[in-house]
Amino acid sequence: MLLFHRFLKTSNSTETVEPLSTALEEEEIVPEELVLLERTLPDGSTEQILFSSAGDIDVYDLQALCDKVGWPRRPLTKIAASLRNSYLVATLHSITRSSETEGEERKQLIGMARATSDHAFNATIWDVLVDPSYQGQGLGKTLMEKVIRTLLQRDISNITLFADSKGTSLADPNLFGAEGLCYCCC
Repeated sequence: MLLFHRFLKTSNSTETVEPLSTALEEEEIVPEELVLLERTLPDGSTEQILFSSAGDIDVYDLQALCDKVGWPRRPLTKIAASLRNSYLVATLHSITRSSETEGEERKQLIGMARATSDHAFNATIWDVLVDPSYQGQGLGKTLMEKVIRTLLQRDISNITLFADSKGTSLADPNLFGAEGLCYCCC
């Protein structure tokens, strides 16, 4: 059993404090999957835009998406570590089904955001990106809204967005004007 020590200012002794129940701390979080958009493309195929908070993401797909948005290349091992150490990884995928070939589908990563957290009060949203060919359709703002709602549902109420000046369009005043939400730009 883990024990935590709290130093009392009024004496030279320490008090042993039992940790919180691990059942409460490690409550299983059910990932969300949601079709945000479904449309028929000019060639007759159908496309779905799928939001997922399951965190299933291929580092090579993420690196390709980072290349598309013009981000500098990062080592794949560090990309994998950042995903593994995140509290929440949310993705947007385009799933295209051919009208000619039944059962054939193509899944492409078109957006991602991740959050780190202390698992109690605070979270910071990082690395929000959307494929340039899908920008201007409100998908980035929808991704941000879903990430924020997911964090709030997990009782994380102090949320910050860390973004460069290009990310300011994602800092929707309706989301980041709320109490407990703030936006940091560098």
